[in-house]
Amino acid sequence: MAGARVDAGAEAVLARRPEAVDLFEELGLGDRVVHPGHGAASLYSRGRRRPLPRKQLMGVPGDLRALAASGVLSWGGVLRAGLDLVRPSTPVHGDVSVADHIGTRMGHQVVDRLVEPLLGGVYAGRADRLSLESTLPQIAPMARTERSLMLGVRDSLAGRGKAPTSPGPVFASLRGGVAGLVEELAERQGERLRTGTRARSLERRPRGWRVHLDGADPLDCDAVLLACPAPEAARLLQDRVPEAASDLGGVDYASMALVTFALPASAFPGPLTGTGFLVPSGEGLTIKAATFSSNKWPWLAEEVAEANPGEDLVVLRCSIGRFGEHATLERSDDELAAAALADLARVTGVSGPPAQTRVTRWENGLPQYSVGHADRIARVRRAVGRHPGLGVCGAAYEGVGVPACIADAEREARRLAEDLTALPNTTDATNQQGVNP
Repeated sequence: MAGARVDAGAEAVLARRPEAVDLFEELGLGDRVVHPGHGAASLYSRGRRRPLPRKQLMGVPGDLRALAASGVLSWGGVLRAGLDLVRPSTPVHGDVSVADHIGTRMGHQVVDRLVEPLLGGVYAGRADRLSLESTLPQIAPMARTERSLMLGVRDSLAGRGKAPTSPGPVFASLRGGVAGLVEELAERQGERLRTGTRARSLERRPRGWRVHLDGADPLDCDAVLLACPAPEAARLLQDRVPEAASDLGGVDYASMALVTFALPASAFPGPLTGTGFLVPSGEGLTIKAATFSSNKWPWLAEEVAEANPGEDLVVLRCSIGRFGEHATLERSDDELAAAALADLARVTGVSGPPAQTRVTRWENGLPQYSVGHADRIARVRRAVGRHPGLGVCGAAYEGVGVPACIADAEREARRLAEDLTALPNTTDATNQQGVNP
């Protein structure tokens, strides 16, 4: 895009978790690690861009004055949020939806205009369906133990309380894009990595497993780790672990599209400020977010400038698609690009055609962590764990972000290695564990 590498998927990893950043270092990519530039994201709320409230955690406010100053909510919405400070506790028993608990404590405007737009960037989901326990792991402990969510967030951001927030940069990326991580991993695997080949079925063997492939010879393995979307895992497990397949078949997915533009800086009425904006679902826009990539990632602005001397281009990415919005994504690429450009014009005042446009679709790309998700995944783990040498991991289980997926894969790989070390790989030993070859 505009002579520079621009991610067509995830553009950053959560830096406050160590797994992805540690993997960057392990692969020798540490000198390419970058963090977002100066500036902040905003919200397009009530017809204009407004700053995200200071002192908030995934949209849950920790300071009433900062919430009021942001202008994101109406005054009635601010007063309703403030009731959280004086209301008695609302005990949470079991899992509930994000909208259920936060809406009860702070009102629907906090949910609709703050929490859901932030969650939408991660899950493209709806707050009335998403699990509080699984999608807001920093907020869930407060919901169980704190009388006030607002005070709990305040303490967390100050490094105190039940879920203290770690200091330091929130996000990290790689110069040249996060896709460089995948490329480096693939290069190290060499010929052992097979792409474009689908696993058709799993067969239990007296010694390990046999993976039957479409259009290729089967693979005989000591152990198999299924790192694939839930529907594919369900298909592969249907005959061998039907109870796990049933639960995995119940995981919903959201689709989305990314529209990336290279636009002349002169097409905007003034310099773009900030790193982008989020859009609540009720604002009448097609896009749910826009990232001012050239502002957010200074290395990208440098590469674009070097590749296009004298043109002064800026790169922006628009995200389209929420769970259940099938009609929106049925539009053609040209229609999606036109809708995204019209929304950018409404919000930023940009005019004129882009120098370059790219539309990337991710069909069924984001698993939905609905209420009860943790219990569902626990059942899957138990069922799969009864079959030595078999494991599952990926975005459908313990987190959709890159660090969470790395951690999940490492845990399962260690467990499988321990199984192989502890259990002689013989038919008799396998049968003693309750597995029929």
